[in-house]
Amino acid sequence: MSKLFSLLLRIYRALRRPSVHFSLGFLTIGGFIAGVMFWGAFNTALELTNTETFCISCHEMEDNVFAELKTTIHYSNRSGVRATCPDCHVPHEWTNKIARKMAATKELYGKVFGTINTKEKFEAKRLDLAKHEWARFKANNSLECRNCHEFDNMDFTRQSPRAAKFHSTSLASGKKTCIDCHKGIAHKLPNMKGIKGL
Repeated sequence: MSKLFSLLLRIYRALRRPSVHFSLGFLTIGGFIAGVMFWGAFNTALELTNTETFCISCHEMEDNVFAELKTTIHYSNRSGVRATCPDCHVPHEWTNKIARKMAATKELYGKVFGTINTKEKFEAKRLDLAKHEWARFKANNSLECRNCHEFDNMDFTRQSPRAAKFHSTSLASGKKTCIDCHKGIAHKLPNMKGIKGL
């Protein structure tokens, strides 16, 4: 018991001992408070960049892909449930979200250098942009689709016979994922004339 008391006494004295200008206790508490403030600011900024308003704040997105989204069932439907840009392009789990945000920083390059700042430039790069997203969805097993569309919750009896057949066989086998069949569900498909294997 005396060893424990001695250890606690040494820790207490170290925390009370002043550094050059402040005590170690003050620095520890100050560091903790600064850490909490940083974490709060970081998460606030993360959430602000995870809104549709942020996504369409540049005309490249608002005039092109957002305008297309407004004509689809993901934007307006009988149930009133609407998918926003982050719902489909940013995973909901924190670690996957951070990884996606880090990968998205390279998209700032396109904004800064104006690689898709006109309709013509956007259309010229549409296939490359689409292939990149399709590959990302394929690699993560359409994780963002599954934020809303859970395979285990599908009622095949309420689907068309064709959809029920594909969902019950292709998806159940694990060989296919949502994006294999649902390219162009929320945005106009690029010109894929002469391209095989997509």
